[in-house]
This record gives sequence, C-alpha cells and structure tokens, in this order.
Amino acid sequence: MSASAAEWIEGARIRTLPNSVAPVLVGAGAAAAVDRFSWWASLLALVVALSLQVGVNYANDYSDGIRGTDSARVGPLRLVGSGVATAASVRTAALVCFAVAGVAGLVLVALTGHWWLLAVGAVCIAGAWFYTGGSRPYGYSGWGEVAVFVFFGLVAVLGTEYVQAGAITWAGVAGAVALGSFSAAVLVANNLRDVPTDRATGKRTLAVRLGDRRTRTLYFGLVALPFVVTLVAAVGTPWLLLALLAAVVVVPAVRIVARGRDGLALIPVLRDTALAMLAWAVLAAGALALS
Repeated sequence: MSASAAEWIEGARIRTLPNSVAPVLVGAGAAAAVDRFSWWASLLALVVALSLQVGVNYANDYSDGIRGTDSARVGPLRLVGSGVATAASVRTAALVCFAVAGVAGLVLVALTGHWWLLAVGAVCIAGAWFYTGGSRPYGYSGWGEVAVFVFFGLVAVLGTEYVQAGAITWAGVAGAVALGSFSAAVLVANNLRDVPTDRATGKRTLAVRLGDRRTRTLYFGLVALPFVVTLVAAVGTPWLLLALLAAVVVVPAVRIVARGRDGLALIPVLRDTALAMLAWAVLAAGALALS
C-alpha cells in the first residue's frame, strides 16, 4: 500500500495553504510600515508557516484515520481513512514537516537573537499535533476555532512582524485579528460541512455543539470582522481601505452559507473564504508597505 505523489499532494491539502501564506504577508507588511522589512526573515517565517500547515494536515489525517472518524467523511482525500497510505507513513510525513518547521524556526531565532520564540515554536508544534492527536484532542472538544485564531492569526502575523521589527505595532495587531478571523471562518465552514459525520463519530466540534443555524451565524460574524477591522485601522492608515476589495471574493461563499447548503455544496465556501483571506492579506500588506 503506497500512495502516489499526486495522492500525497492531495493529502497535504494544498488549498489550505493560504492560511499560512496570508499571515506572513501581513506580518511582513506591518514590518515594512515601520521600515524594518527583511526578505530573508520573511522567507524563513514562510517556511515555518507552510511546514506547520502541511504537518498539521498530515497529523490530522493520521489521527482521524486511526480513530476511524474519516471513514465516511466528504471533501478532500484522506490518506489513512481511504487506505491509500499506511498510518505510519502519514505520521512520519507529519513529523518530517514539523522537523522542517523546527529547523527553519531555529535558524530564524538564531539570526534574530529572539531566543524566547523557541518556546512559542514548541507550543505551535504541540498545538498542531494535539489538535486531533493524543488521548484528548482539543479539536474534538470545540476548541479548534480558538486555536486557529491564535496560531494562524495572532502568533503567525505578530511573530512575523516581531522577528523583523523587534516590536509589535497596532497595524500588526489589526492584521492579526483579521487573519485569525478569516482562518477561523475557514475552519467553521469545514466543520459545518462535516457536522453529520462528526456527530456520528462523537467528534464534538464547535459546529456540532452550536448546531447548524448558530454555526452559520458564527461564519457570517467571522468573515465580517476583518472588514470592520479594516475600517477602524484605515483611520490611521487610509491605504488599508484597499483591502475592502477582498469582500468581492467572499460574497459567493456568504451566499452559499446563507442559502443553507450543506455537505459537498460547502466545499466552494472553504475555497472562496481562503481566497478572500489571501486577497485581503495581499492588499493589506501592500497598503502597509505603501504607508
């Protein structure tokens, strides 16, 4: 039993990578706003973020697969759940990705001298593994969205800014909140799609706990928050108003959720929400650099 290269790539869930690229862009933009942009620090931060993202995707595939919670799930290919790869090989892939993230993070810390960030990196790797791993995965208890907001929003954006600027700015905080909200919205849409199978397998995600109607309301709130943040932050940085153009990308996703679609019909919501996040990040980073 050996998965093909195409299956490994699909199992890595490439469509989730905007969750990693976007916060690094915004963090770099925030550093540029105070004339402290560093291309090599941004590149290393991107390697850390992408490696952690792919690693957590493989780790989730492994942990969900050995628990049997992926056996009837809709959406992208599950390597272990579908039987195309062994659990051991997927676990190894996850650990290799975490090792790459660790090495890149160590180099970044060594070059910048911010050694205390090693502890932050260790927490990130632990958070990635125990999302669905271990005896009591927090992703099965409704804490996934909180973790995504923290790790893909606050930590990723502000960490990228800090290793370059040596400080955290209000523009960085605004970007961190916006990106965390977008990332959480992607996970909410994912878990809304999986409510029937998660409920059947005892996976108590936030969507399962809230129910269909309140989960959709939460999604609306999360995709609206970045644009509210944009309006507030634009008082000090008017160029940030450009980021409002990202609303055009997310409108189709909002319409699908508002119409009560479920199952496979929600897959475009994940795609469009992630693309809106990436569009917002590109526009916001550019605006911050111009400022």
